Amino acid sequence: MSRFKMVAIIFCLSLVAVAFAPRLKADEWNRKTTVTFSAPVEVPGVGAQTLPAGTYVFRIMDSASDRHIVQISNEAENHVYTTILAIPNYRLKATDKTVMTFGERAAGQPEAIRAWFYPGRQWGEEFVYPKYRAIELAKATNQPILFTPIELATAPVEALKTAPVEAVQPTGEVIPVAAVVELPPEVVAEKPVEVAQSLPQTASPLMLVGLIGLLSLGAGVALRAFSKRA
Repeated sequence: MSRFKMVAIIFCLSLVAVAFAPRLKADEWNRKTTVTFSAPVEVPGVGAQTLPAGTYVFRIMDSASDRHIVQISNEAENHVYTTILAIPNYRLKATDKTVMTFGERAAGQPEAIRAWFYPGRQWGEEFVYPKYRAIELAKATNQPILFTPIELATAPVEALKTAPVEAVQPTGEVIPVAAVVELPPEVVAEKPVEVAQSLPQTASPLMLVGLIGLLSLGAGVALRAFSKRA
């Protein structure tokens, strides 16, 4: 009877591993990250606003070849604050922590979030602002800022997938996106900030496959031994 229980336990563990495999893969794809801001932060997109200090969840909502759609929700993930159009951007060195970059602001005003880098990845998300706000940020930071001519605050989320994206210089001159997101990383002036985080497990699916295989093999051996002695 004890051998039968052992086989049953091994079989149940195998089922648990199989059940968790899709979730781990999904978390790696959507880069779900929980971050805590100690001060208010300005965010662009559909539902643009200034988020008060607190804990928020960032995730990739949808992906295309040249852009990403980022959603920011509350910690319980039952309310979406904003949906942001982003363009993949590169950094020279990946880190093991979440990094946010912000544009400098005048004293007493909330910082405007510029980019989000997921741990372990060199490619991050450069956020796109409406043109009028991009011009203001470009002048304040003395750096080019990505913008779209559509009114992001009231646009339908679907419009983000096809919205045109350009960049604006501090002088107000409009330039191609490539002039912002493809500059050599070592000359891009940023203010990196590591934020408090609670990351999902991102173990390789290969490890899970190996674990499932070992569990299945063990179950087979145990079952065969039990059958011979029965």
